[in-house]
Amino acid sequence: MSTHTSTDTDAARQHPVDEPPSGVTRRRLLGTAGAAGAAGLAVGAGASAGWAATRSEPEPLTSLGATRVPFHGTRQPGITTPLQAHGHLAAFDLAPGAGRTGAAALLRRWSSAAERLMAGEPWPGERAGADVGRDAGPSSLTVTFGFGRGFFSRTGLRSRMPRELAPLPDFSSDALDRARSGGDLWVQIGADDGLVAFQALRLLQRLAGEAARLRWQFSGFNRSPGATAHPTTMRNLMGQLDGTNNPKPQDEEFDERVFVPGDGSPSWMANGSYAVFRRIRMLLDDWDAEPLRDQERVIGRRKSDGAPLSGGDEDTAPDLERRRGGSPAIAADAHIRVAAPETNGGAAMLRRSFSFHDGFRDDGAPDAGLLFVAWQADPLRGFVPVQRKLDRGDALSRFLRHEASALFAVPGGAAEGEYVGQPLLEG
Repeated sequence: MSTHTSTDTDAARQHPVDEPPSGVTRRRLLGTAGAAGAAGLAVGAGASAGWAATRSEPEPLTSLGATRVPFHGTRQPGITTPLQAHGHLAAFDLAPGAGRTGAAALLRRWSSAAERLMAGEPWPGERAGADVGRDAGPSSLTVTFGFGRGFFSRTGLRSRMPRELAPLPDFSSDALDRARSGGDLWVQIGADDGLVAFQALRLLQRLAGEAARLRWQFSGFNRSPGATAHPTTMRNLMGQLDGTNNPKPQDEEFDERVFVPGDGSPSWMANGSYAVFRRIRMLLDDWDAEPLRDQERVIGRRKSDGAPLSGGDEDTAPDLERRRGGSPAIAADAHIRVAAPETNGGAAMLRRSFSFHDGFRDDGAPDAGLLFVAWQADPLRGFVPVQRKLDRGDALSRFLRHEASALFAVPGGAAEGEYVGQPLLEG
């Protein structure tokens, strides 16, 4: 026996379940249902009031998509910008014969596209991927460009290549895939919406045209903004808080450690930085088999809250001299001791990395880890001394495999009407 009233039946005829009333999209209906709760949908005749309510403009679900990062400025975006939830890193090689003219035209196209996409505007006349992110705003999109050593050879600018771009030394823990390392041009994309990030990657790849070919590309992720009750340091795939000891913009020596001075040399790198990239696979099955106490000893911090084993909370400076029961509270080979600026002549860098998971290997282990990106004014004083120290005696090293590597000079930002790298290519 039917329990529908005549009012229910009439409403059903006017607005079938698969077809909301005019002006009400399925998305708005679902958003209203989520806000009202399931009880509101079970009210029967009261549903007509619900339909009427949805005709007014709905409140935004979140402000996440509306966040915009400016493209133009003294420094490029994506260095001190808060970490986004989605990222793509890609390297391109200039085509033979592209030369300085072709590279300049490419950087102009890329800069124009980045400017528009970061403002939440479509790229005119470009169909590939154009509809992917159309429903979202800028979503904190950033696009950052850099140059590898090969860029200077292919453009006839070897005399203007900075000394800081010297090849990174070989490390005993390296197991590098050369095909997924290096590159003439580097692109870093970050956004809080995965479709927005993909759209940017797809468009830049298309705009490369005949001037450059893709050498390698990796995709990564981080925790989404708003997923925690309050801002926290991100966790890596080992479950550890990662980035506690990062230099902070309010630190007195932050700019000196991260950015080339405005009057620095070479002049075209003024307000720029150097990015070291490493694809670091984590041996997660081996790590997960370790008892919690041993994991914490390897890192030198509590897993639960990131506090150093010497005491305090996450923000407490590790006491490298403290002893417990006759032994150092933080082991001699603990990661935070070996990497600490105090044990490396003050060497420090800004780490701004993404986690990755690229499926499973033949043995069933996850192909997952960290897309490590470190920013510094000089890699010979930042990354290199720290990695040499880690290479010799870091307890964490036995759970890591460095499988790809690259170093890029990332020039300062572009002024209005200019493109990234213009002082180098037209100076």
